[in-house]
Amino acid sequence: MSHAATPRRYFLETWGCQMNELDSQRMAGQLMQLGILPTKRPEEADVILLNSCSVREKAEQKVYSSLGRYRRFKQDRPSMLIGLCGCVAQQEGERALRRVAELDFVLGPARVGELTELIARRRQGERLVATGFPAQTDYAFDNISRDGIYKGMVTIIEGCNKRCTFCIVPQTRGPERCRSLAEILAEVRHLVAFGFLEIELLGQTVNHWREPDGERDFADLLDAVARVPGVERLRFVTSYPRDFTPRMVEMVGRHPNICPYLHLPVQSGSDSVLRRMARGYTVDDYRRLAAALRDARPDLALSTDIIVGFPGETEDDFQETMELLRELQFSSVFAFKYSPRPGTAAPRLGGDVALEVADRRLQKLLGEQQEIQRRLNRELEGEVFDVLVTGWGRQPATQSGRTPCHRIVHFPVEGAGTTLGQVLPIVIERGNPNSLMGRPAPG
Repeated sequence: MSHAATPRRYFLETWGCQMNELDSQRMAGQLMQLGILPTKRPEEADVILLNSCSVREKAEQKVYSSLGRYRRFKQDRPSMLIGLCGCVAQQEGERALRRVAELDFVLGPARVGELTELIARRRQGERLVATGFPAQTDYAFDNISRDGIYKGMVTIIEGCNKRCTFCIVPQTRGPERCRSLAEILAEVRHLVAFGFLEIELLGQTVNHWREPDGERDFADLLDAVARVPGVERLRFVTSYPRDFTPRMVEMVGRHPNICPYLHLPVQSGSDSVLRRMARGYTVDDYRRLAAALRDARPDLALSTDIIVGFPGETEDDFQETMELLRELQFSSVFAFKYSPRPGTAAPRLGGDVALEVADRRLQKLLGEQQEIQRRLNRELEGEVFDVLVTGWGRQPATQSGRTPCHRIVHFPVEGAGTTLGQVLPIVIERGNPNSLMGRPAPG
């Protein structure tokens, strides 16, 4: 590809989870190696990438709506390339090329490392679809353009072998593929050398990591990463309840740099709903696991995912979910109305819940959770937390950051403030439902 044909600016829009965020960082790194620099103005870009998520309702409509906006820019810049990436790209494939004439290529999440090749081939005249799940992938972690300077994300396992009846991830991310412990540790050390204090291990079922062709499991990996010099904070997401072992629970309590925060999706407080979801555990299983984790780490903040309005969910089922919510006192909850996803089993189960019923249940659950969070956060007033500074606040002369238990803290600063990525002791003055307000601790 000649220098004259090399695009100079890129615009990248990202939807979805942390793994999508990291995929975007991987693509940005490849583009910058080609001399293509970022822009916030899509109309001036030479390459536009939409990194999509297919988990939520109407994902395809949102993607095609965004592509409809971007395709107009090609009228003024005919050489512009537009690529659809991510989970909707894997799902739509050739359909996307047929539907959007201005779309140049489709890139699935398992083939993110091939972006440079796709751009070169498109410049030679091909319209391309690169989807599917190759057994071997090139994961050049030293070429990733990391977003921010405070948290380094490390994928340890891709894909999912579960068959939850509501979830499209096995189709869009493919079967489980684990990276080796040696490669993971090399990436962690690389991030620490560049000044990252916090490491976040990523996977659709992060605690199902196993050493390829070996005996070690996630407990061994946690132990090894936590011992890397310079790792001050270690997080991992997303854990699957039935994949936790006693050794993994023990590790959460063994290393003080493993953050006292865990996201552990329960999805429902009803055993009958969990069976229809094919989650593979009961509510009591989840209760016992939560209790074991809190015994191992008494300061643990536990968050979760909950779906309301799942096919067949009765009012009694929903009340059981509300009872679990009150009992376990989650620090935060990501709650959603059920939405059918293409190719999943749940739409065939029958027993659809009326939209107005699902709406009412969701609002009731969110209202209850707001009060729980308000109470939990007020209990933190007067405490001092080491806050990792992550950005500037909305109010003038304020910054924000995260506590080890993953709560957002806003605090006033003087002058230039604290450098992002640094840790600052903060006294909590007020606990709000969704954040904390504090001030720098004296001394």
